[in-house]
Amino acid sequence: MTEMEIRSQTAAVIPAYQDEKHIGDIVRRTRERLDRVLVVDDGSTDQTAQRAREAGAEVVVHGQNRGKGEAIKTGLGHWFAMANSSSDGLGREVAWVILLDSDGQHLPEEIDSFLVAAMSATQPAFFIGNRMNNLAGMPFIRRVVNRCMSRRISRLCGQTIPDTQCGFRMLPRQLIPELLRPESVRGFDYETEVLIIASRKGYRIDSLPITTVYTDQVSKIRPVRDALRFFKLMWRYRAIGS
Repeated sequence: MTEMEIRSQTAAVIPAYQDEKHIGDIVRRTRERLDRVLVVDDGSTDQTAQRAREAGAEVVVHGQNRGKGEAIKTGLGHWFAMANSSSDGLGREVAWVILLDSDGQHLPEEIDSFLVAAMSATQPAFFIGNRMNNLAGMPFIRRVVNRCMSRRISRLCGQTIPDTQCGFRMLPRQLIPELLRPESVRGFDYETEVLIIASRKGYRIDSLPITTVYTDQVSKIRPVRDALRFFKLMWRYRAIGS
């Protein structure tokens, strides 16, 4: 399969919350690489949804803020249903989904690296960005926390994942039903759960070097609450084993 064929079968999901400043630019740059771009506005009270539509994205709006995990699940469910109905309006099947953040931390231009990796995959694979090879732009506390959490999650997954907290990802459509379970977590810890589920379903998780970008973004992570959720998730999966 060629890169062009992979590109034509790939759709993007961009979960967004209060990101009117960045979302238009992110959508436009993503659409330079992919025809199908979905923004899931997770209950924003600003102009996030309007800016995304103006930039050419399809938009789904949550009536209230549900958490990043729920926004991602909405986006994945949208493309999975579209693929099964074969009615995306473009006459092409969705075989892969790209996930990237709405606040400018991911460069849409680097989608190309994911497409090339998917083109050469010879076994079920899940691709995730890795910022840990170039830490110059990453705040020190994030660097420490990321390394600690990545070591713990890697052990639980049974494979090395240098940057488990990276939201820039590419996954195959076949994995999506496993990621839409109603009992799945709702917040940022959902991104950790996705890695555990994929690993336990036999997917190799390949890390691709990406650029570390930090500008004026304000983190939506709440350290105490989200740390407690993370450890609760880890405990649950250790308890149920493989």
